[in-house]
Amino acid sequence: MSNSNFYHRIKSYILPNAKAEDARDYPDSEPPNWAPAVESSYTHGQYNEASKQEYHDGISFCLENPLYPPSLIPSRLVDRIKSDGARAWGLEIPQEQLRFSGRIENIPPDSKGQNVVHVTTDTYCQMYCLLSNLPIAAGLYDTTGREGVYYEVVIEDMNPPHSFLAIGTSCRPYPTFRLPGWNRQATGWHLDDLRKFFEDSDGGRDYTDDGQPLSLPWNPENRGEQYIPPGSTVGCGYIFNTGSLFFTYNGLRLPNAFSGAHLPRNELDVFAAIGVCGKTRFDVNFGGEPFRWVPGNTWQWRVEGIVGRLNPMHDEGNGDELPAYAR
Repeated sequence: MSNSNFYHRIKSYILPNAKAEDARDYPDSEPPNWAPAVESSYTHGQYNEASKQEYHDGISFCLENPLYPPSLIPSRLVDRIKSDGARAWGLEIPQEQLRFSGRIENIPPDSKGQNVVHVTTDTYCQMYCLLSNLPIAAGLYDTTGREGVYYEVVIEDMNPPHSFLAIGTSCRPYPTFRLPGWNRQATGWHLDDLRKFFEDSDGGRDYTDDGQPLSLPWNPENRGEQYIPPGSTVGCGYIFNTGSLFFTYNGLRLPNAFSGAHLPRNELDVFAAIGVCGKTRFDVNFGGEPFRWVPGNTWQWRVEGIVGRLNPMHDEGNGDELPAYAR
């Protein structure tokens, strides 16, 4: 589904009698342009679908909660980043325990042994979107000399389509009862059906290499399907200049999934987003351990590089504002 169609549907939801073409009367509500994918799109998910109520609740959440503006990182967190590097990044602990069922072990300050975030969910865990505690791309900070940002997820236990992960990015606030990519300013690669999503509340799009299958293993139980087996490492990369979003599999870079995501770059803080559903076990590596995708280990891709110089476009008058993720 196209980005503009998604927002036209929101307007039709607000105004039940309005048709999609009537939404063209409101051009100022359109999001920044992005490059639509050329692959086939779907109305429904192949395996897992959210309820209609959650679909509408996600739309309502985004309408009622404007995006947070980009913000400065507090000095105490800057100090920790300078001390611990990428190990300062972790995942927000869910407050909604009725949906999330599991355990998150972030890296303690000054940890000498733990370098990744450990996550375990059980069979009672419903669809939930975990967000990083710090942005991986901060709008108020200069990105000169840096290509982008990257993180990896090491999957230890997952049994799609019954239990699965979704890897991507999101701006805040985001409806955490929705998987990444389903709503505003969010991307995701869903590992149950291997479809990709960007602001797409329907069935997503095929993720292919110019129409050909990706370099992924074929499911021995279903020769017609590819899959991500336990033991795999899936990475997510974001390129600053173009807003391109790509994924990796066991260190192999896959084609760009989207271009023009999360732009303009200086107007948004972007967070890592990991969707969970059912019984899973995985580690999130923000750079505390070497990445399997080798270029991610260079400074041009390191997440801790976000705390360099302020963006020249930043208005110093906003310098006292605390970031949304610390409020």
